[in-house]
Amino acid sequence: MRYGLNFFPSFRQSDMSTAAYFDQVLRLSERGDELGFTSAKCVEHYFNDYGGHTPSPIVLLSAIAARTRRLRPITGAVIPAFNHPIKLAAELAMLDNLTNGRLDVGFGRAFIPEEFDAFGVQMDDSRAKFEEGVAVIQRLWTEERVTHKGRFWSFENVRLNPRPIQKPHPPIWVAAVLSEESFAAAGKNGHHMMIVPFAGSLERNAALLKVYRDAWDAAGHPRGAGQIQVSLHACIAETHQQAMHAFERPINRYIEVFSEAMNSWDGRASGAYAGYANIVAAIRSQTPAKMIEGHTALVGTPGEVTEELGYLRGVLGEFEPSLQISYGGMADDQALKTLELFAQKVAPVFAESTPATSPA
Repeated sequence: MRYGLNFFPSFRQSDMSTAAYFDQVLRLSERGDELGFTSAKCVEHYFNDYGGHTPSPIVLLSAIAARTRRLRPITGAVIPAFNHPIKLAAELAMLDNLTNGRLDVGFGRAFIPEEFDAFGVQMDDSRAKFEEGVAVIQRLWTEERVTHKGRFWSFENVRLNPRPIQKPHPPIWVAAVLSEESFAAAGKNGHHMMIVPFAGSLERNAALLKVYRDAWDAAGHPRGAGQIQVSLHACIAETHQQAMHAFERPINRYIEVFSEAMNSWDGRASGAYAGYANIVAAIRSQTPAKMIEGHTALVGTPGEVTEELGYLRGVLGEFEPSLQISYGGMADDQALKTLELFAQKVAPVFAESTPATSPA
């Protein structure tokens, strides 16, 4: 089983400084690399304490890559709607060269109205701009010279430099939450899938992954080759009581800043984000207990977390856990304890077991 780290800043300056958070991320990445973690993921968000400390995941991933040798940096995700495709393609190609071909690239549509407003982008255009941006970036990576005349960007005779080390290009992932159309498109196009079950039911996520796998197979891609990452908060300790005690304050902070970021949805609606009113309500009603009951967090002893992860693989099929272990101002010692206990006592159980099959 592959298992990765997901660095999604969600804290206030009263919890820790941005510099202290980055220092923690680098130390956890370095130790995670030594322990066999297979990826490290960073997000692109703006303004809010929910994600806004990393407006450029490429910058943080460059620092992580310099401190590691094996784990794969992954953008989780960069936003084509907020970036010119030439600039984004070139910066990602730079990072692929800096990592000697270790980079995975995750793209997302974004979903916070305040961010769209600041960049002057219409939310109703997000899917079209996402699709055009990803397609153009792939062309820039693989074609000698590119002329593009699209709805959102136009340019002539551009030769990208540098080129990615990986051929034809770094693996592409798509971040999706609720839209069946996003899951189907990712499968059809042969992209890997990143999901965040925090705001939806496990059953809904299983159904969406079936849409993805069915679209993958229908498009004729190699069966079972589509990879899936599932973002999960984690807090592991020697006893259940210790894990719960360490989990509650940071996760409440995470819920608080996430809810605050979603305030810009109040009074807003977009046909490109059908059903998001339900997501906003679900986020605001979350509690630590609901997250554990809903199977969106791995909290407890190594044995309890092993059992929970096995249950999730039975429902969702085989996937790579992308663990948030540093959130809400999580203390260094607890983040490191979760890192160590997962690698030493949870992951080996799955390395010795038969991989979970995709549910019917």
